[in-house]
Amino acid sequence: MSLATPAGPAPERKVAWITGGGTGTGRAVAAAAARAGWAVVVSGRRPEPLRETAAAIGRDGGEALALPLDVQDVTAVAAARAAVVERFGRLDGLVLAAGLNTPRRRWDDQDVSAVHDVIATNLLAPVTVVDAALPDLRRSAGVVVVVSSYAGWTFSPGAGVAYSASKTALGPLVRALNQQEAPHGVRACHLCPGDIATDFLDQRPEVPDEAARAVMLTPEDVARTVQFVLDSPPHVRFDEVVVSPLSQR
Repeated sequence: MSLATPAGPAPERKVAWITGGGTGTGRAVAAAAARAGWAVVVSGRRPEPLRETAAAIGRDGGEALALPLDVQDVTAVAAARAAVVERFGRLDGLVLAAGLNTPRRRWDDQDVSAVHDVIATNLLAPVTVVDAALPDLRRSAGVVVVVSSYAGWTFSPGAGVAYSASKTALGPLVRALNQQEAPHGVRACHLCPGDIATDFLDQRPEVPDEAARAVMLTPEDVARTVQFVLDSPPHVRFDEVVVSPLSQR
């Protein structure tokens, strides 16, 4: 089931599909893309945050489609991609912002079922969504932004076994996509943000306080970076971008 703002897009308007688009960084990315004139599709597991995001974009004069989705479900991803194309007729940008971690991050305390869930969300889901969207991105010479992590760029001991492994693997995924799909005009970016002040921090073993969050990146900082990549000319590719708060260590 989809939840949408009613107005139809202008024919020339580009379309971005954002997973993890209901809250945090994904929501900020959706808002920034809408302000830049893109129609946006926001997906995630929880319908209500998606509805709120789409409604906020609609109130600001943008065009948004809320498309509830479990990105681990291969069949549901294929159906969601079909719904995007049925509604808009095209897909120009894909932003993969859905992510997961667990407070139990060490070999001596981790839950293996949680490890599988983290890897499925952070690594296997991006593979699934890119694979489903690739024919449309080829037609539009589109761009993919994989929202990874500082831990995907350099080893970060506190990030945990599953999170570090899954995010690090996104680098080769993006490089393979660029190497193989450049002839079709498809470009991909491995975006590695440092600490971001969102509710995702609540998954840490020790949750940062307000003073710690005050010196972190904001979701809007990351959204500006994503939009810069999305709006860059088609002959320009950002293979990997690392964006950090001054306080990052």
